[in-house]
Amino acid sequence: MRAAALFVLAVSASSAFGQAAWQPQASGTQAELRGLAVVSPTVAWASGAKGTVLRTVDGVTWSVSVVPGAGELDFRDIHGFDAQSAIVMGAGPGAASRLYRTTDGGATWQLLLTNPDPKGFWDAIAFWDSKRGVLFGDPVDGRFQVRITSDGGATWQAVTDEEGLRALPDEGAFAASGTCLTVAGSSDAWFATGGAITSRVFHSKDGGRTWQAAALPVPAGAPARGLFSVGFRDHHLGIATGGDYKDVHLAAVNGARTEDGGASWTPVSVLPAGYMSVVVPVRGAPDAFVAGGLAGSGYSVDAGRTWQALDTTPVNTVGFASPTAGWAVGPKGLVLRYNGAPLRK
Repeated sequence: MRAAALFVLAVSASSAFGQAAWQPQASGTQAELRGLAVVSPTVAWASGAKGTVLRTVDGVTWSVSVVPGAGELDFRDIHGFDAQSAIVMGAGPGAASRLYRTTDGGATWQLLLTNPDPKGFWDAIAFWDSKRGVLFGDPVDGRFQVRITSDGGATWQAVTDEEGLRALPDEGAFAASGTCLTVAGSSDAWFATGGAITSRVFHSKDGGRTWQAAALPVPAGAPARGLFSVGFRDHHLGIATGGDYKDVHLAAVNGARTEDGGASWTPVSVLPAGYMSVVVPVRGAPDAFVAGGLAGSGYSVDAGRTWQALDTTPVNTVGFASPTAGWAVGPKGLVLRYNGAPLRK
């Protein structure tokens, strides 16, 4: 969604574990970072404003580069396949929404796709495996835009589910963290929305070809309010979170959980209370999730039923390769490595 120019709060560092939960790492950039792909405990990619892409292959040091010809683009999402291959997504009106791919660790980039619709705006990408993926964008003429690939992003097919992708008045997605879209298993996908009279999560069971929406008990009804992120452990258990990015500490329900793949949802209070732009499952810890936003970060180790505050440092997105290996990125080139206790029961 175009209204995702989020403002910055001062960084602080307190932890529910009695030590700093996040350890700063030198990023080499001042660009706002919103995309993050954690491939392994040592390999991760990040992306952000001004065509910026970062990569680490040792979990400590980061290389930074600008994709040629993309210096004015805002890379809001990135998917890392391995240490050498990644696809980065530009979010913006019309042709500012683009996909680029590297297969040599970011030394060179190939333009894969440019949004052909001047009214379009891409929000996120996700992949089930090295070949099959989905690309998601804001409504055009009243319908959310979805494309799917079966060849690793070389070509993309537009999905034409007229009814399943129909949007409510003023409904859109928030390209704030690259996590308003997620996938699980071999064919399930979900995306989260806001801005309309109600927040919704759309679910596809067939690899993105058809979709069904469910309303969630998270307040919406304003352009900056609704769901910003959705994360699933498997095709049953998922968490959605959001809030209002113009009121970072708004005291309201900011999350919901499902155990039936998104058909029904129950409200939860994701801590720290306030605006959350991301929620992700923790690989290797089936019941653990981490959420984050400009209000700080929090975690759950009981499948999202209850939450604990983790840290007050403002972040845009997070990702975890294991209960002890994860990163967060955010404003002004912020890169943080997880430094807390193992995220498990």
